[in-house]
Amino acid sequence: MDIPDQSEVASPPVATGSALKGILFVVTGVFLFGLGDSLTKYLTERYPIPFVISLRYAINLLLLLAIFAPRHGASLFRTNRTSLVLLRAACLSVASLFTGLALRRMPVGETVAISYLAPIGVMLLSGVILGEKVSLTGWLAAALGFIGVLLIARPGGGLDALGVFFAMIVAAASTAYHLLSRLLARTETTMAMLVYTAAVGMFAFAAFLPWTWPTTFPAPFDLFIILSLGVLATLGHVLLTASYREAPASVLAPVNYSHLAWAGLFGWLFFDHIPGLISLSGIALVAIAGILVAIRSRRDAVATA
Repeated sequence: MDIPDQSEVASPPVATGSALKGILFVVTGVFLFGLGDSLTKYLTERYPIPFVISLRYAINLLLLLAIFAPRHGASLFRTNRTSLVLLRAACLSVASLFTGLALRRMPVGETVAISYLAPIGVMLLSGVILGEKVSLTGWLAAALGFIGVLLIARPGGGLDALGVFFAMIVAAASTAYHLLSRLLARTETTMAMLVYTAAVGMFAFAAFLPWTWPTTFPAPFDLFIILSLGVLATLGHVLLTASYREAPASVLAPVNYSHLAWAGLFGWLFFDHIPGLISLSGIALVAIAGILVAIRSRRDAVATA
C-alpha cells in the first residue's frame, strides 16, 4: 500500500511549472498506486505475502539505484538521523505486510479507504507530539473520517472483521510513518529516505523467504505482475516528487484522494466488487475528511511561512 507522503517532497524547488501538469502527475501517480493495490490483492491470494513483497521492494530498490546512483553515488545513503530513518522504513514494512493480509480478506476500495485514516491520525497526533494546534476544521475532518470508517466497517456490512483489524493496523503504521517523515524532512534527503525504505523492506521480508517460499514457483504471467509492483511503486513516487516542482502543495494535496476512486474502479474491474451505497457513503466521507485535512495543513503552512 502506497499512501502519498507529502513530506517526502517537503522541500522541493519553488513550483514554477504548470498546475495542470502537476495535477496530471499526481492523478497518474495515485492511479499507479491503485493499480498496485489490486495487483497485490491478486498475488497475495495466491502466494506467500513475504515472497511477493520482498520482490516488490527489491525491484523498487534496483530502480531507485539505477535512477539516482549514477548522479549522486554514495550520498544516496548519507543520513543525519539513521535510527529514525530505519524506524520510518520499518513502519512502512509493517504497513505493507498488513496491507497484504487485509487485501486477502477485503475488497480493494474498502481497504484503501480505511488506510486513509492515516493523514487524520497524523493531524491529531501532531498536536500531541509536535505541539501543533488542531483547528475546528481539523476536528470536523477527524469526526467525518471516523464516521466514514464506521459506515464502511459497520456490523452486518459484510466485511471480514479480521480484515478490518488488519486495515486499521495499516492506518496506524502509516500514521507513524508519516509522522516520522515530517520529523525527518528537514534533515534528510528525499532520495535517502526512499532508498532506505526500499532496502529495509527488501531485507526484512527476504529474511522470511526460507519459511515462506512458494511450493509452486509463479507462472511467467504472475512473476511479471510481481515484478511490476516495484515498477509501479517507483514510478508513482517519482511522479509525485515531480508534481511538486510543477504546482504548490496546496493545489496538489487534495488530488491525492483520487486514489480512493481508482481503488474502487480497479476493485470493480478486476474483482467484480461494487461497494454498497452505505459503504460508498463511508468512502466519500473519508475522502472529504482527508481533503479537509490537506487544505487545513497547507493553510497552516502558509500562515506560518
